[in-house]
Amino acid sequence: MKRGSFQEMKSLNKSIILTKILNDGPISRAQIAKETKLTPPTVGTLVKELMDQKMVLESSQGVSKGGRKPTMLIINQKAYYMIGIDAGPSKIDAILTDLSGKVITNLEYKLSLPMTEEQFLTSLIDVTEAILKQSSEYVDDIIGIGVAMHGVVDAETGYSFYAPNLDLHNMPIADTLSNHFSYLVKVENDARALALAEKWFGQGKDSERLVVVNIGNGVGAGVTIDGELYRGESHIAGEIGHMTIDLHGERCTCGNRGCLQTLISGPAISARTKKLIDQGAATSLSQVEQLTAFDVFQAAEAGDLFAQEVLHDTGSYIGIGLTNLIHTLNPSQIVLDGGVSKAGKYILPTIKATIDERALTKTAKQTIINISELGDHSTALGAVALIIVELFAKNGEISI
Repeated sequence: MKRGSFQEMKSLNKSIILTKILNDGPISRAQIAKETKLTPPTVGTLVKELMDQKMVLESSQGVSKGGRKPTMLIINQKAYYMIGIDAGPSKIDAILTDLSGKVITNLEYKLSLPMTEEQFLTSLIDVTEAILKQSSEYVDDIIGIGVAMHGVVDAETGYSFYAPNLDLHNMPIADTLSNHFSYLVKVENDARALALAEKWFGQGKDSERLVVVNIGNGVGAGVTIDGELYRGESHIAGEIGHMTIDLHGERCTCGNRGCLQTLISGPAISARTKKLIDQGAATSLSQVEQLTAFDVFQAAEAGDLFAQEVLHDTGSYIGIGLTNLIHTLNPSQIVLDGGVSKAGKYILPTIKATIDERALTKTAKQTIINISELGDHSTALGAVALIIVELFAKNGEISI
């Protein structure tokens, strides 16, 4: 066997063992060998290497099955740290986490809009320097910086081709950060990063075909198939916010009419609410200046029936979009994230009812639909997951 092939197989086997310990630990060496079909000597050798790298620790002893009690293995969650950056469109959310995704440090950097490509890249450097300054005791154990960026992103080159909500083009994000910091840098579309966050830290751990839909100022989706991100031929897979729902609908930021985004995004909800108020709808919201989707949610929580109806209608539109998604990709699970998903108590029942009414088959109707539980840093956690994938996935290791 060629040396290169041997090294690839060794790396693959190490990744298999590492992922097994992550998902099923505490676990013994013997159980790893049995369940992965690797030989006990191979498991023993690679576990030793992982322990030398501080990735794996021995914990308590397991239950004896007639012989000596086995020593159990766990992931050393404090071995290394990652910086995750949720970049834009109105602010930058940056976090430092350990391998479990526990947030150690976080800060928020508001963007001064409008801004140029150079100003945006400078902001990414500034926020990274700030979080490193706040986390000086962890600097030597940081292994990478992940960036989740809205719009069209080439993950291989780390380029942001087009960020529509910022109207910025062709930004070399990975190169800019790599030239300034001595860490691995990975860049991905924000919705796809969210899919990784749910796969590693959230409700999607057991889903073979997972879709995460981010509904906020815009609408996008991330797709994982057998644990791998699906990006599409030209990096636009998951742009479900721009599927056409109404040929004669409102004009979208992309230039087309009637996109799903014009019906279910935060700005779309506030615009539709204002239009209905202007037509005479009776609601406490008629007195609110600069109405936002959050105002609609708060009014619904206060018992405003009109606001509740607006959110129910939004759930119907989301349900139509998700039905189209189910018919196209047939995922096992869909997780909803973003600001609009916080109105889950109003939108989720209608979403499920709409899918139940419109989906073609009984199994399609039973697609699991959840609201994300990852919290306010979910997209930044997705950026962290970009680095963790480099440690745990099959395609290689970070040099540590």
